[in-house]
Parts: sequence; C-alpha cells; structure tokens
Amino acid sequence: MAVAAFESPLMAGLYGDAEIAAHFSAEAEIAAMLRFEAALARVEARLGVIPAAAGPAIAQALAGVEVAAADLGAATEAAGIPVPGLVKALRARIAPPHGDFLHWGATSQDAMDTGLALRLHPVLEILDTRLAALVAALGAAARRHAGLPMAGRTRSQIATPTSFGLRIAGWMAPLARCRDRLGELRPRLLLLQFGGASGNLAALGERGIPVMEALAAELGLGCPAKPWHVERDGLVEFANWLAMVSGLTGRIGADLVLLGRSEIAEAAAGAGGGSSTMPQKANPVLAETLVTLARFGAAQAGLAQQALLQTEERDGAAWAVEWLYLPPMAVAAGASLRHAAALVADLRPDPARMAAAIELNGGAAYAEALAFGLARHMPLKDAQEIVKAAAAAQAAAAAQAATGGRLIDRVDAACAARGLPAQQLDLESQLAPGRELVERAVKASRA
Repeated sequence: MAVAAFESPLMAGLYGDAEIAAHFSAEAEIAAMLRFEAALARVEARLGVIPAAAGPAIAQALAGVEVAAADLGAATEAAGIPVPGLVKALRARIAPPHGDFLHWGATSQDAMDTGLALRLHPVLEILDTRLAALVAALGAAARRHAGLPMAGRTRSQIATPTSFGLRIAGWMAPLARCRDRLGELRPRLLLLQFGGASGNLAALGERGIPVMEALAAELGLGCPAKPWHVERDGLVEFANWLAMVSGLTGRIGADLVLLGRSEIAEAAAGAGGGSSTMPQKANPVLAETLVTLARFGAAQAGLAQQALLQTEERDGAAWAVEWLYLPPMAVAAGASLRHAAALVADLRPDPARMAAAIELNGGAAYAEALAFGLARHMPLKDAQEIVKAAAAAQAAAAAQAATGGRLIDRVDAACAARGLPAQQLDLESQLAPGRELVERAVKASRA
C-alpha cells in the first residue's frame, strides 16, 4: 500500500486527480516561487529600490532557469523550507552584481505563501468549473424526475411519498451554495504575501508598502492590508470549503448506495464493480468512493484547524501542517466532483420499484395524507389516533399473513363506523408542492 492513495498506481484512479495534483507538485511550487522572485525584482527596480538594471537581469535569468527539486532536498532538510536553498542556487546563475539583489527585502515565507496563492488560482478555476457543471447536471436531473414518485424516508423509515426530483434537488442546492461561498472566499485566499523577516517590511522602510501594492498588481493577486504570516484563516476557510464539497458529494454517494441495495434497487448509477467470488454483484464503487472521500475531508478539516494556532510572528510547526493537509484535500475535492458528475450523468431510477416502495405495508406511506384528510371532519389529534390504530392493526395482520390489506381500507372502515365519507388518495396532489420546490431550487441555483 502506498503512503498516499492519491498517488498510488493502484488507487489514484479512484482517489486522485491528476489535473489538480499537478499544481501541488514540487515543480509547480518551484515555478511559482520563481514567478514571485522575478516579479519582485521587476517591481523593486521600477520603484528604485534596487538598481534599474538588476530587475530585468534577474527576471531574464529566472525565465530560463530550471531548478530540479531533488537538488533542493538536502537544503530543505537543513532549513525546514526550500527557499534558502533555492535562492542560493538562483544567485549562482545570475550574473554579478545583479544576483545580490535577488529576494531583496523578502523572507522565505513570502515566496512560499505567494507561490501557493499563484498555484491556488488555477485550482479554484478547475473546482469552480466542475462544480458549476455538476450543479447544472443535477438541476436538469431534478426537473426531469420532478414527477417521479418515490418513498421519502426519514431516519431510515418510509415516511411519505415524495419525488426523486426533489431528492436530487436536495443534492443540488447546497452545492450551488458552495459556488457562492467559493466566490466569497476567493479574495480572502488569493492574496500576496510580502512582509519581510518579521512581517513589518522593516528592511524596505517607507518603500515597503508601495512595493507590496505594486507586487500584488504585478502578480494579479489581492493586496492585503498587512502581511498575514501567522494569520491563516483564509487557508483554513478554503480547507473547510473543500471538506464541504467532499461531504456534499459524499451525501450523493451515500444516498445512491442505499437506493442501490439489492432489496431496495430503486436507482442505480455507474457501471458497478464485480466481486472475486460472487458473480451476481455490481458493487457501487464510485458511490462508495464519494463517501470515503467525504470522510477523509472531514478528518482533514480538523487538522486544518490546528494550523490556526500560530504563535508570535512565525510558527514553523503550525505552518508546516498546511503542507500536509491542503494538497490532499484539494485533490480529494476534485476527485469527488469528477466522480459525482459521472454518477449523475448515469442516473437510472426504477419507477416500478419506487412505486412499490410507496405501497409497502399496505400503503403506510399515505398515513399522513389520510390523517390530514380526516382532519377536515375532526381535530387532527383524533384523526391521527384513528390512522395510528389502523396502521397498528394492518401491521399486526401482516405479521400473521402475506398481507395485512391496505391501510386506507382500514381507515375507511373506521370512517364508516363514524358516518364519515371514505378517504380519497391523490398521489399527484402529494407531489405537486414538490414540483414547485424543485423549480424554485433550480432557479435559485442559477441566480
């Protein structure tokens, strides 16, 4: 078993996401830090902080340089971070005296945090694109199945008739809100980091803030009011968002696992996986994977909270926690969105099985409708007592025979004894409010 299932040749297809993982590779990290250093040199030369010739010389040298991650391994082990080794390697490749002005007034965390922000920008674009497509697909499926009756279940028990479309709308709505949240957190996440040694820009004096503002503009990042070396709330907010995405797609998987149980078989999605010894099985692999990734994301969100506990002006122990939790959480969320999209594209409800579930136990799913129908002639409490007694009698009779008859027949018998009219059941009227709720949810998801 590999240390990380996300990169295992055996497991990466289930839990990994190559498109997102590429932005967390060592090569991507080094490239992003080179962007930071080149932009810093250009800005400082433009503002007269370093010699005018140094900026273009540094930027040109960095544009063609390649630094292998393996070459920084020993230096990273010694310093705990890769930047000192990287800066040393870069200075050796920049013609003197320009190399002396590389990394001028910056600290290692400035390069690493800004590099991370640069890499997170495309990650957010990937996640947002996938999330938008999933929300749209769920909205279309919800509308398509808004009139398909199924048994609603509360606390694992059959409750009342509902529609498959409304169930799907319940998957969609919180994911649509996640898109809103992503837009809200984006400006708090994609921020420049530039504070120098202790986060006070002391090395640059009065020119520090102008450099910070110009550098943010140069890199297309937000400019914070102040450096945020130990203020990790933006990254933790993003981690919580990633866990939410994995959790909400995991909910889709969990529902599909239950709906696909052999004795329920009301809906299927995906091809299903085989068994080594039971040829009849089609295991819900992708649905189960969504649940697994949801549980992983929830656990990592707890670890992310530990990264908030940063002391003084820099905390190496707490800072490093981010390197452990953030890449796999992003990969897990990406894989979750990819698998959820595949399942939603292949939803296969079984209308007959869904209808049969509503009729289980003599149509007990209509108990609420029967009680409210009777309540037109008596207090609701009395109506509920009649239906409850009829349901108990129906269940007792069913325990002694193949069927206990229909619940409505027992309720009608009680009505006749009281001189009340027989009850009428209209499934369509039961579903009508749900149709409107589906429409409202879909429209809200597009707002």
